[in-house]
Amino acid sequence: MEQTLKITSVLSDPTRFHIYEYMAKVHREVSVQEIAEKFHIHPNVARLHLTKLEDVRMVVSDTQKTGKGGRPSRLYRLSDEVIGLYFPFRDYQLLARIAIQTMAKLGPIGSEALRETGKRFGRELIASRLPHNGTASALTMADKIAIMEEAAEAAGFLPQLHYDEEKGVLYLDIFNCPFKEIAAQAPDTVCGMHHAFLEGMVETLFAGAEVTETENMMEGSRRCAYRIVIRP
Repeated sequence: MEQTLKITSVLSDPTRFHIYEYMAKVHREVSVQEIAEKFHIHPNVARLHLTKLEDVRMVVSDTQKTGKGGRPSRLYRLSDEVIGLYFPFRDYQLLARIAIQTMAKLGPIGSEALRETGKRFGRELIASRLPHNGTASALTMADKIAIMEEAAEAAGFLPQLHYDEEKGVLYLDIFNCPFKEIAAQAPDTVCGMHHAFLEGMVETLFAGAEVTETENMMEGSRRCAYRIVIRP
């Protein structure tokens, strides 16, 4: 509870909240100067906001030599630590670990059940955002990509999408995995469920599309990346 109070106190400042939100969207390290220019504040004020976020472990920082013999610059990035605020406190990660470990003990049957459930939830996440007729057939490609991005954001993925019209390929990068802590304990099971979840999202918008994973956070990458081939 003490840590929760510290976090809510830090985020109660609107500028600080928007700085954290900005860092989550750019998916890279930021400098004090960048934050100062982006939010039209003095560098000392920007540094104070970033320090406050670091104090509650929402961001971390490292020094980087400039190569000019001057004082090393400090770069800030989001912490890998997941921040969850619930009133009263609920440990959903514990519940998820219990459920997934139980299914994993069932062997292939349990893993397949998790994949089927993941795919169903992916379909439902997209379906809830489709027009009243419940089909994506009348939507433009831009509409479909916008729905995909909005649904992925709602799922907490921090997505970045790029569509190569010439190749007919949609590239999806995910910079935050809601299942990361659990995946570290059972990567094959959890990543399989995650992949099925994305397949459910994709196939609801793009009939016959093929989803291929090209990078995985559990293998040391800073993101999970997917190549989605969309058939005409």
